Amino acid sequence: MMGGKPSAIAAGVCGAVFIGYCIYFDRKRRSDPNFKTRLRERRMKQRAAQNKSGLAQLPDLKDAAAVQKFFLDEIQLGEELLAQGDYEKGVDHLTNAIAVCGQPQQLLQVLQQTLPPPVFQMLLTKLPTISQVSATRISYPSTHSYKPPKSSVV
Repeated sequence: MMGGKPSAIAAGVCGAVFIGYCIYFDRKRRSDPNFKTRLRERRMKQRAAQNKSGLAQLPDLKDAAAVQKFFLDEIQLGEELLAQGDYEKGVDHLTNAIAVCGQPQQLLQVLQQTLPPPVFQMLLTKLPTISQVSATRISYPSTHSYKPPKSSVV
């Protein structure tokens, strides 16, 4: 084990130099006067790109009228965009409609019959994304707040 100790020391020194360089670089980056402005700009671009991705703000799922209006608007927008040849955005809007649909399996069957197979395949690939977003929006009531009705039987 003669070669083990010097190589361990060399590895330790290299690790310490690397960590020192990381700390130096981070400090230099953070002390840059434009760092915060560039960071804000980058975050704004990310938010704008996320908003453009077609994931519209879902309505309050407890308000049936808002959900119905959102559903019909998204179906209409999706159909119009598909007719214009903008398949990506059209599929995004149809996916939003499926997310709030009360019977998504029936809607998918109708769309499978009416859409061309490649467009329907795009729709199927986008479904997991919107289901994650809509699942985070649904708020389930807490089991602790449940109060059974008072019984009149004595």
